[in-house]
Amino acid sequence: MKKLLLLFTLILGVSVATNAQTKPAEFKFDKELHDFGKIPLNKAATVEFKFTNVGDQPLILTKVETTCGCTVPEYTQTPVKKGESGVIKVTYNPTGAAMPFSKSITITSNAKTTTKVLYIKGETVAANSK
Repeated sequence: MKKLLLLFTLILGVSVATNAQTKPAEFKFDKELHDFGKIPLNKAATVEFKFTNVGDQPLILTKVETTCGCTVPEYTQTPVKKGESGVIKVTYNPTGAAMPFSKSITITSNAKTTTKVLYIKGETVAANSK
């Protein structure tokens, strides 16, 4: 009976140690903020936020939300395996009055950090200004 208990404890210890060495999926972005500078009104501007999965598990983006309808995200829909890269493409459509803007893009995923926020900023100017 003692040998059986010892064997069970050994197997349990090895499985816990193996599992503890596996890192969950995790983002590593090239950049988390993009400054568009000056953008003419009614002219869309786009940026790509590239990321790499630095964890051991596949990274799955479940939702990408923006703060308003003027900012439209597109993102990698398939699981991103360890060491592979994905992209979140954000298009900002400036309308209304010329003024500074700051928008956030919230990403929800199965990563160790389940919620990640990216930012875009800039200033809209009249179409004939530079």
